[in-house]
Amino acid sequence: MKLLWKFDPYVRRTDEPPHTLGRFYWWCLRGALPVIAAGSFVSMMAGTLEVYTALLLGLVIDSALSTERQLLFSDNTWLLFGAVAFFLLLRPLVFGLSSVFSSVLIAPNVSAMVLSRLHRYTMEQAVSFFDDDFAGRIAQKQLQTSRAVTDTVVEVVNVVSFAVASLIGSMVLLSSIDIRIAGALAAWVVIYILLIRWFLPRIRARSRERAGSRSMLSGQIVDTITNIRTVKLFAHSKFEDRAALDALEKFRRMALGFGRVASGFRFSLMSVSGMLPVTLVGGSLMLWSQGAASAGDIVATGAVSIRIAQMSGWVSFVLMAIYSNVGEAEDGMRTLAVSYGMRDRPGAKPLARLAGCVEFKNVSFAYDRIEGGLQDVSFRIDPREHVGLVGSSGAGKSTCAALLMRLYDPKEGQVLIDGHDLRNVTQDSLRRQISMVTQETAMFNRSALDNIAYGKPGAEREEVIEAASKAEAHEFILELEDQNGRTGYEAHLGERGVRLSGGQRQRIALARAVLKDAPILILDEATSALDSTVEASIQDALKHVMAGKTVIAIAHRLSTILRMHRIIVLEKGVLVEQGGHDELLAKGGHFARHWDRQLGGFIGLDHAAE
Repeated sequence: MKLLWKFDPYVRRTDEPPHTLGRFYWWCLRGALPVIAAGSFVSMMAGTLEVYTALLLGLVIDSALSTERQLLFSDNTWLLFGAVAFFLLLRPLVFGLSSVFSSVLIAPNVSAMVLSRLHRYTMEQAVSFFDDDFAGRIAQKQLQTSRAVTDTVVEVVNVVSFAVASLIGSMVLLSSIDIRIAGALAAWVVIYILLIRWFLPRIRARSRERAGSRSMLSGQIVDTITNIRTVKLFAHSKFEDRAALDALEKFRRMALGFGRVASGFRFSLMSVSGMLPVTLVGGSLMLWSQGAASAGDIVATGAVSIRIAQMSGWVSFVLMAIYSNVGEAEDGMRTLAVSYGMRDRPGAKPLARLAGCVEFKNVSFAYDRIEGGLQDVSFRIDPREHVGLVGSSGAGKSTCAALLMRLYDPKEGQVLIDGHDLRNVTQDSLRRQISMVTQETAMFNRSALDNIAYGKPGAEREEVIEAASKAEAHEFILELEDQNGRTGYEAHLGERGVRLSGGQRQRIALARAVLKDAPILILDEATSALDSTVEASIQDALKHVMAGKTVIAIAHRLSTILRMHRIIVLEKGVLVEQGGHDELLAKGGHFARHWDRQLGGFIGLDHAAE
């Protein structure tokens, strides 16, 4: 049991998973190999004992035939006692130990280890990795690959090790009877292996195709369910049904292809397996007729041949499963074992608490497949300065925020915080220094308390309540109740915060930002989806959030940046002007034209009130 304590399934791997199958398996399983080896050894012991079962049976038969009936038990006491001990003690003990290794030490721990490694690696991928795929498909690949790797290991330990030991032991036993019988078994093994070599690569390929179509089907279904409100609003149930059926039909075709190959393999293997008892038992009968074998030899040979014939069918199923799992693991590897699009540089240092000075120096950036980006943009934001980023859609405002969060690296130029080039610091330490509130506020289907405390894991309840109060969220949180009767801060908010209004979600997000208390705050269209009344209330809450912080407010609706110290205007990725609100209006440039388009209404009233 010492091996159990040495096997920590949650040891973190810091290296990248390889892109070749064998090395990928090694990456997944490294650390568990001593336990796997021990389990294989015990399984081989169990396989060897199966051969001894036939040997003991033959010895008992020979003893019975060569001893007078009255003296059978007295003359063969030790043989019979040994047989009883073998069947009642040794064999159950070894098989039980093999089961402990497989079901207790290997399967649960290997599954947890592989899934944790794949999930941790995936979580460190750049945002673009998740943008380019279905969330459901990525999750499906993690679960599929961990299960496939675990099942491969368990079947190799349980079946392959057992079968190899049984074959070797059988060869030794039959050699002691007659070398020709052992030669016949060896010839059968060669035919068996050739059959496997022809079928199993085809099974692996079909399994890989089936796994790929299954994950696409899963991704399609999850994507539809995730956006079920949009489906209902546009009355597109039939459209989504057609998309799901198309994905399902592809999966069905792949499954049929796999089934045809598997059926052919099964039929061929059972035909070959039927040859073994006929050959071995027939050969031993011929030897017995010539006086070269005893009755016990016939029994032992028959027991071995029938056992191997039965085992070959069992092994055929397992080998199909192993190659299917290998195919699924290979499919998962192709999706998950891709190099990071964004990684910390060697020697990158963690940031200490920042003052909050932000600087863009001649920054240029372009997305690979869509319009937008920045062209030679330079500006500086001093600590605790509040700056608004303004411009039409695609001007580059959100790109500035993405570069500051280091979701991407600039193609040219530098982005600096307190003089530190972001490429020289660790990503996690950078993002701990920045709070971000977006238009599409991220909510987990967890309690209100947990959603706010996400800004500071481990925060005390009193801290959460204080943050909620500053964000003007405390009152409505106390009135929450979910379908399970949980109320107040314990009430769950539903998937993506569906139980809350837009304004309530924004207050929860602001409370999270208050609790995080980062020196830099980014407001990315944080109030653009709200009506003017709710926006005015949120603006009051923002006063508490922005106090003492460097603030970058991105906005289409110019009312949201009236309180900013300075406004930076971007057009088509170029910084075209910057200055105070009144100063920019007086210039009559880009900002003034944006303002003129939005003049009147609550914006003009708010400005007049200022």
